[in-house]
Amino acid sequence: MTIAPAPLTADSTDAPWRVCVAPMMDWTDRHCRYFHRLLSPRARLYTEMVTSAALVRGGQLRLLEHSQQEHPVALQLGGSDPVELARAAVLGAQAGYDEINLNVGCPSDRVQSGRFGACLMLEPALVGQCVRAMREAVAAAGSAIPVTVKCRIGVDDQDDYADLQRFTEMMLAAGVTVLVVHARKAWLQGLSPKENREIPPLDYGRVYQLKREFAPLTVVINGGITTVDEVRAHLAQVDGVMLGRAAYHDPYLLAQVESALYGEALPSREAVLAHLRPYVEAELARGTAIKHITRHLLGLYQGQPGARSFRRVLSEGSHLSEAGWSLLEQALDPVRVAA
Repeated sequence: MTIAPAPLTADSTDAPWRVCVAPMMDWTDRHCRYFHRLLSPRARLYTEMVTSAALVRGGQLRLLEHSQQEHPVALQLGGSDPVELARAAVLGAQAGYDEINLNVGCPSDRVQSGRFGACLMLEPALVGQCVRAMREAVAAAGSAIPVTVKCRIGVDDQDDYADLQRFTEMMLAAGVTVLVVHARKAWLQGLSPKENREIPPLDYGRVYQLKREFAPLTVVINGGITTVDEVRAHLAQVDGVMLGRAAYHDPYLLAQVESALYGEALPSREAVLAHLRPYVEAELARGTAIKHITRHLLGLYQGQPGARSFRRVLSEGSHLSEAGWSLLEQALDPVRVAA
């Protein structure tokens, strides 16, 4: 039995940062973003963090590859050299991205050793220089796309709202109009990146306060948001919500949020896969191994009858050299039987 596609529509011009999917290393690659776009026609998608050095010094322009169907999509950059970041931002603008986002939130040791990510919250003046250089370079290249910043509420011993306040003031002075705030502070030493996503307590109130004080600034909240009701509650306080690991492990949440916020009919999971089929077959024809796509689909039936079998079939079969679309059909069989 084959899947019959159903039409999907989009209009992302309404409140462009209302719903976003976070940049996630090793996860939000171009295959993942294409899949997420089918689930949520309006969500703003973000790339994995790409270092400015990889683009400018390494010449790895392949990292900018994306599909036109992904838009609106933002390129997240990591770095701390204003000149290098400016060049990388221009490359991103020329590649057609809708936004350039500067990572000031990742706490990993590797990122810190490169002097970028969350450690830059301790150097707000430098972040301001970077943003200003990026904005000026992008404008000089003839692009009007925004340069935005993703940060934490603080790092290490920055325990006062005043620290976030000062950081925000410097971002505004540099021309930032959109700030994405992960509502946890980061510990630069002693915690792993995973622990930094779980152990520091969430402080949504601090992000709400930031929005109240800096009303013209578009404030997007991130961190620990897992349900449609939570999305609604946050949107009563700030301009946008950024979903992270919940959207990856349970991607159908994106479709549910889309339906709840915009009144669209909720597509079936099977219909979403039907729209993915042409992409999968085109990627297979160009030599992409199907495992690079199916790894992002494992959570699609999260909590549904047959979900475990769906994951098992995909996980076990995707590494076979001859695996193709028929593997997806095979994975759907136990779901259909259980329905």
